[in-house]
Amino acid sequence: MFLMKDIVRDGDPVLRQEAADVVFPLSEEDQQLAKDLMEYLVVSQDPEQCKKYGLRAGVGLAAPQVGVSKKMASVLVPAAEENGKSPFTDVIINPVIVSESVQQGALTEGEGCLSVDKDVPGFVPRHDRITLRYYDVNGEKHQVRLKNYPAIVCQHEIDHLHGTLFYDHIDKDQPFGRDEDTIMID
Repeated sequence: MFLMKDIVRDGDPVLRQEAADVVFPLSEEDQQLAKDLMEYLVVSQDPEQCKKYGLRAGVGLAAPQVGVSKKMASVLVPAAEENGKSPFTDVIINPVIVSESVQQGALTEGEGCLSVDKDVPGFVPRHDRITLRYYDVNGEKHQVRLKNYPAIVCQHEIDHLHGTLFYDHIDKDQPFGRDEDTIMID
């Protein structure tokens, strides 16, 4: 299981590299990587386990964040219908955003990252809706439409696969500036 000591921190060159495509069928090493990426999220979202292992809670973890420059990430967005968050859970391999909304979305509290230890204030403008194409661990192709929180989480993780960190999107002059029609997500 990955622990916080295994998470690569901002400044490591792997976080700024374009990750390599994953080859199917998955090698045993890649199967284990997929399992370990998802296991981190599952354990980190359990308050008791999170405390026991000294983890930071996460909803996404990309392979470059554990030092592996491959296009693979785990996403675990639990259902939280009371605030409009729909669930999305899978290991996304070789993901591609095939379409995106003009409508922007951003998290009201900004974004954080397991690889970035400092708080970087500001809105991170992203597309509110995306159509995502990816492969699962069995090599099956999926195409899903995501909106709001799951769409933002997937864009954050896909950025990791292209060497981009969330704060790269924050307007340096007006970190809390946004288009008036941007959908703000709690």
